[in-house]
Amino acid sequence: MFFLFYSVGVHHDLNLSIRRQLQMFIRDKGDIWINKRKVDVRSVQANIERLKAENPQGTVVIQADKKATTDTLIKVMDSARAAGVYDVSIAAQEA
Repeated sequence: MFFLFYSVGVHHDLNLSIRRQLQMFIRDKGDIWINKRKVDVRSVQANIERLKAENPQGTVVIQADKKATTDTLIKVMDSARAAGVYDVSIAAQEA
C-alpha cells in the first residue's frame, strides 16, 4: 500500500512543539469521519474549531477514498480554512 501526501498552504515555523494531526476520512459515498465518528459536512468546521482550540498547532490530514467526489473534498478543505487551520494535507492511495 502506498500513500501520497500533499500539503496545501503549509506554514513552517521553528517552534518544535508537538503538533497533533486531526485525521479525517472521506468514504466513497461522501461520508465524512472524524475521530471514528460520522459527521455531516455542515458540522466539519465546528469539529475542527473545537479540536483546534484543544491543540492550536494541530494539522489536518484528509484521507479520501478514490471514489469520493472532489466537491466533498473541497468542502472539507474550505471548512478547515474557515476554522483557521491552513496546514492541510491530503493522503491519497495509489490506484
